[in-house]
Amino acid sequence: MSRSSEQNIQPKSEAGQPGVSGQPGGPKPAPVPSGLKAISPSAFGYEQARHLLWRAAFGGTPKQIQTLASWGPERAVDYLLDYDKVSYEHPAKDLFDKAIMRPPTDEERRMYAMAQRARDEDALAEARLRRQDMQRRDRQQIQDVQKWWLKRMVESPRPTEEKLSLFWHGHFATSYRTIENSYHMYLQNELFRTSAVGNFGTMLKGIIRDPAMIAYLNNNDSRKNKPNENLAREIMELFGLGIGNYTEKDIKEGARALTGYTFRDDEFYFDQRNHDNGTKSILGKTGPLNGEQFVDAILAQPACSYLISRKLYHFLVADLPPLEQSKAGDADLEPASRSVIREMATQLKGSDYELKPVLKRLLTSEHFYHPKFVNEQIKSPVTLVVGAVRSLDVPPRDLSLINDALNLMGQDIFFPPSVKGWDGGRSWINTSTLFVRQNIMAYMLTGKKPQGYDATADAQKYDPSPLLGELLQADATAAQDSAKVTDYMLRLTLGRSPEAARAQIEGFLKPFEGRIDRDVLVGALLLITAMPEYQLC
Repeated sequence: MSRSSEQNIQPKSEAGQPGVSGQPGGPKPAPVPSGLKAISPSAFGYEQARHLLWRAAFGGTPKQIQTLASWGPERAVDYLLDYDKVSYEHPAKDLFDKAIMRPPTDEERRMYAMAQRARDEDALAEARLRRQDMQRRDRQQIQDVQKWWLKRMVESPRPTEEKLSLFWHGHFATSYRTIENSYHMYLQNELFRTSAVGNFGTMLKGIIRDPAMIAYLNNNDSRKNKPNENLAREIMELFGLGIGNYTEKDIKEGARALTGYTFRDDEFYFDQRNHDNGTKSILGKTGPLNGEQFVDAILAQPACSYLISRKLYHFLVADLPPLEQSKAGDADLEPASRSVIREMATQLKGSDYELKPVLKRLLTSEHFYHPKFVNEQIKSPVTLVVGAVRSLDVPPRDLSLINDALNLMGQDIFFPPSVKGWDGGRSWINTSTLFVRQNIMAYMLTGKKPQGYDATADAQKYDPSPLLGELLQADATAAQDSAKVTDYMLRLTLGRSPEAARAQIEGFLKPFEGRIDRDVLVGALLLITAMPEYQLC
């Protein structure tokens, strides 16, 4: 894909024009609703169901889209959010080896101390080799954890659970590279999954007791007489309030409240002897506050419900400028977006931070389905590859190779670039990542790698013909009509039929009219997935 293709991937303008250059603007859409008024069932059809599946999940097949469209907005959203009613086997507790990075036993500590005192270099070298072997095996296990989560995102009948777990992974960003404990990363992932549409306050209190987060932000090194401020700072700046809604004194006092919050092996441990029991003043609350009371002080601030609502809006509706670049109160946002975020924040605070009610209102609102937001968001690398499997029924093939591609595309799960997580939006797209995006789609469709074929390509030969099932129900001959197949495939893959795309795909299919088979359809999908429009959802 050329640099010109990269430049063609743009968000829609404020006037609602398409995000891909070369498209006719068409009639100007109605103004964006500035509230969370529910969409009418009569206004909820194929396009709206497809939009819902891409934003709240990872896309859907034609049959899934049609099913949700027939249900109407309320039932469709309830089905996605009430995923606990959908049966899915929970992973076994012994899915991963929790003992790889176990702490040394008392005997091992004693022997190591003796070797140090005796300057026994052989014994010390042996201990270093054991440690290096543990680290090597743990690096292998984090790759297994990555593949396990990718497989779960691809296969789970509860895709919204996984999509929102991905959201929380980006919000409470924690990197294996820093903590070097794969089992702790797995436990944190399970925390996000358990609370994905639950209570944000409960999740925030879980985070200050999470071994991965405690290690990542060095709270296990915090001491009563010398508190480490990392966790206190990030829990206010990034996780709970946002810049400008706390003081440096609040950070220092919050760090004191979090002293003693550490872990032993895989469990949270409150070290009472290392906890500062003195009086603290945080965000207007005074007393011998502990970590949970520190979180309560954060939750009491209006800025907290606003921050979480804004981040959910950014993830589900439209890309927003980074909060730290926004003017006070987000005065630079479009009025309709600002109004909706504030309405979400009011409901979130009023429901004591229960997430599901505010998510339901957003996902059933006219605002969410306005044309300005449809096909406007650049797919994250995870959404691109998982969405291809879930919407096109392509085989997932080699998860190790796909995981490597995610890294090259800028979204290495369990390895976010910083505590701020991934920026998303335009940051996903550059000349290098577009090249990988095109190659990974070609690999998933055909099994062809940049160098040769996957060994499983013949066994996992992809046939897109079943995708035409909905088309054939209406017209048994339609699967051999190049114009009808073009419109149908573009509606599924791009959510629309841009003139240039339609001419290209119909021009490709026309010579095969009457004999459009598996190979021809795969060829058409190779062309479609290489288009700039396919990078949007």
